[in-house]
Amino acid sequence: MLPSDLRPGAADALLFDLGRVVIDIDFAQVVACWAGYAGCAPEEIASRFVRDDIYHGHERGTVSDAAFFANLRAQLGIDITDAQFLEGWNAIFVGPMPGIAALLARAAERLPLYAFSNTNQPHIDHFSPRYADLLGHFREIFLSSSIGRRKPDAEAYDHVVKAIGVPAERIVFFDDLAENVDGARTSGLKAVLVRSTDDIATALQALEI
Repeated sequence: MLPSDLRPGAADALLFDLGRVVIDIDFAQVVACWAGYAGCAPEEIASRFVRDDIYHGHERGTVSDAAFFANLRAQLGIDITDAQFLEGWNAIFVGPMPGIAALLARAAERLPLYAFSNTNQPHIDHFSPRYADLLGHFREIFLSSSIGRRKPDAEAYDHVVKAIGVPAERIVFFDDLAENVDGARTSGLKAVLVRSTDDIATALQALEI
């Protein structure tokens, strides 16, 4: 559902999540890779995977890759190498979301575009060169492991709004998770829950972009 105040002239900047908004991801590809190395069913790994404090710390840049993979080894009960964990971890990326490149190109002609993603250094190292053209539409990309803050914490949005340099209420934020949309709205941003690229297209149409 679009914010009721999404209308022409209502935004000075657009802010996009990356995963499932700009770049499509599929966690099933991750567990399939790990299961292949571990010799077990992907469903077993998926059922044990938990986004715990170590996971969140890895996204804030306070937990090393080695410590993250060691925690996964214990959590999932599989004995695979760090290199095998890394291969599976980066298998999450599918490709650009359908139709997003054209929408970003069009929007960038009218307003400055920014991105804000909860992510980690291995993923950054993987997606940055592979999607350089797509990511080139953004004036700046705020990554949780680089800024030490993650959505949906208020301090994360405050940091990004300050860096963008326009009032929160003049920023339209696109994210695929309801908790991040709610957090953005609590911090004063206009926010759109993205279920498909069509939701972005509809919002841009409301803004006459």
